[in-house]
Formats: sequence, structure tokens, C-alpha cells
Amino acid sequence: MHDSRIRKIVIVGGGTAGWMTAATLAKLIGRSVAIRLVESDEIGIVGVGEATIPQIRLFNATLGIDEDEFVRETRGTFKLGIEFVDWTRPGSRYMHAFGVVGGRDLGLVQFYQYWLKLHQLGKVAELGSYTFNQVAARLGRFMRGTGQPNSPLTNVYHAFHFDAGLYARFLRGYAEKLGVVRTEGKIVDTILRGEDGFIEAVVLDSGERIEGELFIDCSGFRGLLIEQALHTGHEDWSHWLPCNRAMAVPCASVPDPTPYTRATARPAGWQWRIPLQHRTGNGHVYCSDFMGDDEAAAILLANLDGEALADPRPLRFTTGMRKRFWNRNCVAIGLSSGFMEPLESTSIHFIQSSIAKLVALFPDRGFAEQTIDEYNRQTRFEFERSRDFLILHYLANARDEPFWQRCREMAIPDTLRHKIDLFRSSARLFREHEELFTEVGWLQVMVGQGIVPERYHPMVDMLGEAEIVQMVEGTRAVLERAAAAMPSHAEFISRHCRASA
Repeated sequence: MHDSRIRKIVIVGGGTAGWMTAATLAKLIGRSVAIRLVESDEIGIVGVGEATIPQIRLFNATLGIDEDEFVRETRGTFKLGIEFVDWTRPGSRYMHAFGVVGGRDLGLVQFYQYWLKLHQLGKVAELGSYTFNQVAARLGRFMRGTGQPNSPLTNVYHAFHFDAGLYARFLRGYAEKLGVVRTEGKIVDTILRGEDGFIEAVVLDSGERIEGELFIDCSGFRGLLIEQALHTGHEDWSHWLPCNRAMAVPCASVPDPTPYTRATARPAGWQWRIPLQHRTGNGHVYCSDFMGDDEAAAILLANLDGEALADPRPLRFTTGMRKRFWNRNCVAIGLSSGFMEPLESTSIHFIQSSIAKLVALFPDRGFAEQTIDEYNRQTRFEFERSRDFLILHYLANARDEPFWQRCREMAIPDTLRHKIDLFRSSARLFREHEELFTEVGWLQVMVGQGIVPERYHPMVDMLGEAEIVQMVEGTRAVLERAAAAMPSHAEFISRHCRASA
């Protein structure tokens, strides 16, 4: 039989996307292919994606990376969720925490349905008081799950904050040990095959020609291959996600880093705060239609925890995605595939998810169109459903500024409208297929943004009110005791994964 296996993979661009891709392919298929990564030290990386969601633990586990070593080498901290401050109105505060809400469900009726009944009666605390990760986060506590049954400490759902540049360096060392060849240089030309328009080679400024069979575009917003060479096209979502600028600046670290990311609403956007061991990452995401760069930088610098360690660095972007993520023999991964701003820390996850889909649908040199179409279908679905989740944060607000008024009044995708209407009318939430955000995430943001259902599940009334109060408040007491037994976040880091000075 004719051997049509891929033998040469060329990855264009380094950074988090390039080295995550290189490390994974080297680990899983590196013995049978030659993997070459081309990057230039002269071209900077965005490097602001320092917060993650729990799925990254699966990625690190696939590579066999020790978690303590990883946190130490990236000067990372742990993350239990994202706190949203002032999003519905000034003074409001809620958390999208990882993990479950409440305790065990009763049959098919989720815990939050019982909470809703008591909430309508005014006999219950905020939803976050029944979410273990939020209870622990508010206390500044952290530990890994113990595995002991019937305890909130069985599984502690966590992610990380880390220095993206150090993570890329860490993965580079890992990938090079497995045989990935790094080439320093700028790409000045892309050669396409005449008969089908597939990429045949890239040409460096040194004159070197690098041939490949599968090309992976990790060149960032430029989309050096997927857009500049193949003219794939971009789907603009700025009418739904209007922020198009960011200012990023590090500041001095705080003694007790919080085990969560903070997103604080501002007059024309929002500000992130990501605590690391050696510094705190900060950024102001905003819409240039409503705020100038100088004002945005001033707001950012006026709201830091410590001394700024650099001048604010400006970034420009257009929210949206490529019309095709995989075009011919080129797969776009990372910012070259699309960008929906860092609000829910999805950027690094989309890299991970794209790599997983590529491995599952890995082609031969025939590049079957059905395989490419399936990759694009799955990736589009994930992008669109995640887009809806981000839109929700902007839509459901009661702020007075013109930017927020426009967000509140905008037309939204039918998929999001259906989800909101179903929840508002009857407290029902359903995860469709493999969409990224689960029912628990949607619940916390819906309620946190002020969307409270008109009624709860009718089966809730099968229990008497006293029984429901006992169950709900008993759950809260268990969560509080378990969180209080955890070490502080700073203490856990010091004990297990403190970075060297």
C-alpha cells in the first residue's frame, strides 16, 4: 500500500501557541515525524494570557508535567475562579467559580433549584455562599483535592495563573528534548503549489527554504499563513463583543496573592488583575469608540495594587474568528485562528482544544476534505458557544455609561436568546453537545448578572420548606468548615512550589 503518512510538520511562530503545539505533537507522534518550529526573537509575542481554566490540567497531564515543577518554573499561582466586580452596577460583586454549586443533587433536581425557592422567600444567602470554590477563594485558601469521599475536599477544581513567556520557555525545553528543531528567522515569503494552492514551503530572510507537508500557523494576530498567504477570511464579531483595545502593565506583587482572577468593570470596558508569585499582571480592555488610549492608560495605572513595573503596552484586536480554521494543509492555532478577548480566560484553552482536535483528526498527505470540514465544524461550534457566554456578561448590566447602554440594547445571537429565555422562565439550563462552559458556569453568570428565574423546578415543592432550609444551610456549613481547614494560598505555594528568587 502507498505510504501517505505526514512526515514533515512546520510550525510558524512560537509563544504559548507554538510551543504548546510543538510539545504535544512531539510527545504523541514525534517519533514518526520531523517537527520544525520557526520563530524570530525580533517579533514580540502578545504574552498577556496568564490566566487559565481547569482543562489545562489535562493538557499538562498528557505531557506528563509535574504540577509543582510547572508552577515553580512559571512563577505561577492557583486559580479557583474569576471574580466580577461592578459588572451589573457599581458595588456589585460575584464569582464564576470552578467546580460544583451546592452539595448533592436530589434525583434529577439540581441543588440550585432548592436555593432558588429559598431565594424567592428571602431566606438564603447569595449563590456563591453555596459554591465551595468561592467560599475557599474568599478566605484566601487553597489545596489540591484529597480524594476522600463525601467531602468538598474530594475534588478541588483549580486552574492557574502563570507567566506566559515562562510557560513558552518551559515547553520549548520540553519539546526540544523530544526532537523538535527550532529555527530562528523571519519568514519573508510563502510558496504555494500551483496545482492546488497548498503551502509547499516558507522562505526565511536568510534565504533558507523550509518545506513541509502540514503547516501550523501560530503567528498570532498576523495570521501569516492562514490569512496573508491563503486569504481565508475573518468573521467580525465586534458588534457583539465591542472591545478592541487593551493596555497591559505588570505591577509589584502582593504578599498574599488571591487564588482567583479579578475582572472589574470600567466605564468603557473592564480591567483584569492576575496575581503571580513575582508580579501582578494587569490590563484594561476597552472600546475605542468610547474611550481614548490616554484615558484608558490613566485608569489602568490608577487602579494597581502596587508600583507599575513598566509603561502600559497597547494592543489592538478585532474580536471574531477565521472563516476556516483549517484551510488546505494549514491549521491556525492560537490568535491566528481568532480572538474573543481574555474575559473568561479562554485563549489558552482554545490553543489546547485546537491541538486536541488536530490530534484526533490528524490527516495523511491526502488531506481528506471531510476531515478538514469536521475540524472546522467542531471548532466553529466551540467558538460560537463561547462567544455567547462572553456576550452575556456585557448584555445583562444596569450601568449608566454609554458603552454599557449600547451593550444592553444590542441584538444578540438566537442561541444566546434561547438560553436566557429558558433560564429566566423556568430555571432550566442545558449544556449542548461539548460546549465549553457547563450549566454551572452559565448559572453563576446568569444569577451574578441579575438574571433570576421567575419560577423554580416544580419538583422542589415535594419537600417541605423546613427540609429544604435544613439541606441548603447544612450544605453551607459543610463548605465553610472544609474551606477553613485548608491552608492559605500563600502557605500552600511556599510549601510546595515556591519559585526561586
